[in-house]
Amino acid sequence: MTDVVAEATADTTFYLTLLSVFAAIAMILAAVGIYGVMSYAVSRRTTEIGIRIALGAEPRTVLRSVVSEGLRLALIGAAVGLVLATALTRLMRGILFGVSATDLVTFVAVTGLRIAVASAASLIPAIRATRIDPLDALRSS
Repeated sequence: MTDVVAEATADTTFYLTLLSVFAAIAMILAAVGIYGVMSYAVSRRTTEIGIRIALGAEPRTVLRSVVSEGLRLALIGAAVGLVLATALTRLMRGILFGVSATDLVTFVAVTGLRIAVASAASLIPAIRATRIDPLDALRSS
């Protein structure tokens, strides 16, 4: 009987495994993409950050400004993503077992992970930019 059940669910198990692998790859690609975009955006503002620090702004204040801008963009993206994901759940209902298509825990976990990645992606380049010497930042422009 065990062999019969395993054979009957083999296709579903394969599709679930394949979907999980693609979901993991998508999360990694999204994280790399978010980091790349935020790093580029901060590197474009290096001169501005250097000028602010040269005029006496606290690096902590500049850091907070850059990270809050990154979080604002991440929250807008999360809101749009949640709306689109909720709208597309009808396509997923046929392949989900044991969980609803609008599972709140899944939506919150994925959204939280993306916002955490965006926070780190904006924090790391911002820290790097605030540690640069203002004269070097002004010379690079």
